[in-house]
Amino acid sequence: MTLELDDIQHILLTRTPAMTGRYEFLTFDTADGGRAWLTGLLDTVQSAAEATETMDDSRRWITLAFTWTGLRALGVPEDSLATFPDEFREGMAARADILGDTGTSAPQHWVGGLAGDDVHAIAILFARDDDEHQRCIGEHDKLVARCDGVRSLSHLDLNANPPFNYAHDHFGFRDRLSQPVMKGSGEEPTPGSGPALEPGEFILGYPDEDGPVQNLPEPQALSRNGSYMAYRRLQEHVGLFREYLSENADTPEEQELLAAKFMGRWRSGAPLVLAPDADDPELGADPMRNNDFTYKDMDPHGYACPLGSHARRLNPRDTAHNMNRRRMIRRGATYGPALPDGAPEDGVDRGIAAFIICASLVRQFEFAQNVWINDKSFHELGNEHDPICGAQDGTLDFTVPKRPIRKVHKGIPAFTTLSGGAYFFLPGVNGLRYLATLGS
Repeated sequence: MTLELDDIQHILLTRTPAMTGRYEFLTFDTADGGRAWLTGLLDTVQSAAEATETMDDSRRWITLAFTWTGLRALGVPEDSLATFPDEFREGMAARADILGDTGTSAPQHWVGGLAGDDVHAIAILFARDDDEHQRCIGEHDKLVARCDGVRSLSHLDLNANPPFNYAHDHFGFRDRLSQPVMKGSGEEPTPGSGPALEPGEFILGYPDEDGPVQNLPEPQALSRNGSYMAYRRLQEHVGLFREYLSENADTPEEQELLAAKFMGRWRSGAPLVLAPDADDPELGADPMRNNDFTYKDMDPHGYACPLGSHARRLNPRDTAHNMNRRRMIRRGATYGPALPDGAPEDGVDRGIAAFIICASLVRQFEFAQNVWINDKSFHELGNEHDPICGAQDGTLDFTVPKRPIRKVHKGIPAFTTLSGGAYFFLPGVNGLRYLATLGS
């Protein structure tokens, strides 16, 4: 299968060496204004082919995507809009109950206007350094000012402040350790990461694991080489997490072990299945080893990695049915300042702002949210959600299997809160050109 790399936006296939950036959320009061804004950015959007060729020299990487209401605001005809799947047309906020976005994570508490219908587009502006970050923001602000009927609804600045960076979250855990690989991408899966998958699992217009895909959005100019993105802004309550560890484990070593049990990996990225008793940073940093394990044969009862841990829920590996049809690409970054070691919760907003990219929001993203993250009976546990990103209200448990007596932690607090989200459509480069010329 040959991927049309010159028509696929780079974010689908490349991970840039950006150290800072901004997510800019926009609204279009007029179709002409929205199309003028898009036209002004067309030449700056890199395809996967271009980004790969210029990765060492580029200082910025730009990605554009649109909500269903944004496509309508740009002038996409109603008969075309009707061909998009229901979940995308409804939007993330309308599907909060399905996703477990309740309580303090419910849409009425979201920031930046993301729960409303006037979120029309996102410009993802990644930059290599702070100077380029400021330059990009300035150029984009000038473009918005020139386009009548285009407004910035809100924005989120991203950062990689030491000791954290784009490869670690604010809890201190190494991230980006288990990504699927597409056939035709030129990339080879690392040991334990699963086989290379058909590109149609992530990009529209290609066969998926079940064969040719029907009922794609129309016209083909939009669907070919497009994809869907679920945006999630998760505030991380770092002080609360540290406080819980100190109150429920006696020594620093036991606190680190409990943190690893919650996550399924040590902070270095070393998996508990391969390093059950102590962290192994060398293992965590080795991509040829840090994913090379299974659950069914190596840890069936969860004595090393608890059955309900975050990593085990979001990638059940050989314990899940039809796993190859549930894989997703994850991109994102941290935002907000790091909380100094030993400092209590300070109320400052910090966390992860991520995109989950897939060909089917229902089959992939919503399934993971509903069945893996927020199903109380996942692996027949009974009264648990994902301890890191699941919906928590203080009434649920977390079980650590152990011989001879398991340990059940009662009343898990919410270590993260969803503070915003949206469903976006990520067109191919030709799809962007089609949108820019509507009405002409």
